[in-house]
Amino acid sequence: MCNSSSISQFLLLAFADTRELQLLHFGLFLGIYLAALLANGLIITTIACDHRLHTPMYFFLLSLSVLDLGSLSTTVPKSMADSLWDKRAISYWGCAAQVFLFFFFMSAECALLTVMSYDRYVAICKPLHYGTLMGSRACVHMAAAAWGSGFLNALLHTASTFSLPLCQGNAADQFFCEIPKILKLSCSDSDSVREVGLIVVSAFVAFGCFVFIVLSYVQIFRAVLRIPSQQGRHKAFSTCLPHLAVVSLFVSTAMFAYLKPPSISSPVLDLVVAVLYSVVPPAVNPLIYSVRNQELKGALRKVISWTFFNTDKLPIFLRK
Repeated sequence: MCNSSSISQFLLLAFADTRELQLLHFGLFLGIYLAALLANGLIITTIACDHRLHTPMYFFLLSLSVLDLGSLSTTVPKSMADSLWDKRAISYWGCAAQVFLFFFFMSAECALLTVMSYDRYVAICKPLHYGTLMGSRACVHMAAAAWGSGFLNALLHTASTFSLPLCQGNAADQFFCEIPKILKLSCSDSDSVREVGLIVVSAFVAFGCFVFIVLSYVQIFRAVLRIPSQQGRHKAFSTCLPHLAVVSLFVSTAMFAYLKPPSISSPVLDLVVAVLYSVVPPAVNPLIYSVRNQELKGALRKVISWTFFNTDKLPIFLRK
C-alpha cells in the first residue's frame, strides 16, 4: 500500500479494451470536440467583432462559450490521447490541475447560467428597468462574481482533496480525474469527511442556482403566455425550454455523480453520468443558445461570408 506522497501518477479508466472501440471513442470525442471548438469559436468571434451584439445577453453568452471551451479542453483531449495511444496514466500534479480547472469552469458556468436566467427575466418581465438593472458595470460585476466563485470553489475542493492521505492504490476509475473517485483512494472514510462536506455544500449551492433558474423561467413563461401572437409564444417557448432542459441535465447528473451512495456505483453507470454532465452540456450549449437567435445567426453569416468570401483578400485579377 502507498500513501499520497509516494503516488506519482493516477490510472484513468479506459473507455474500451479493444483497439477498434478505442479508435471509435477517439473519433467520436474528436468530432464532438472539433464541433464545439468551431461553434464556440464562431460565437466568440462574432460577438467580439459585431458591435451590435455588445449587449448584456451576448456578453454573457460570450463568457459561457469561453467556459464551455475550457471545460471540454480540460477533459476531452486527454481522454482522446489516451485512447489513441492506448495509455491510462496521468501525473499526480496533472490530475490536480485537471480537478482544479474542471471544477473552476463548471462552477463558474453554473453561476453564469443563473446570471443569464436573471438577465432574461429582467428583459422580458421588467423591460422598463432593464437599462438600470443590467448596465455595463452591473454585467461586469455579475460575470466577475461568477468567475470568482468558480475559482474559489475549485481552489477549496482541490486543496481539500489532494491534502488527503491516499493508500488505496492509484486507479481513478473515470476517464478524467473526478473527486469522488479520488476520495475512494483515501486511507479511511474519516479522512475524507471534510471534502464530502464541501461537496454537499457545493451541491446545495448548485441546487439553489437551479431553483433560481427554474423560478426565473416560470416568470418568463407567465409573461410569454400573455403575448397575443401565437408565433411569438412558440418562439419564446422553443427558445427557453431547451435552455432549461440542458441546465436540468447538467445539474441533475452532476449532483448524482457527486452525491450518489457507493452501493449504486458501477463503472458503466459512472462513465455514462460523467459524459452526461461533463461533455454533453458544453457541447450542445452553442446550438441551444444560437439556433433560435436570428440576430446572432445573421451576424454569424456575415462573419463567415467576410472570412471566406472577402474580395479584398483575392488577387487583383480575380476581383470584380
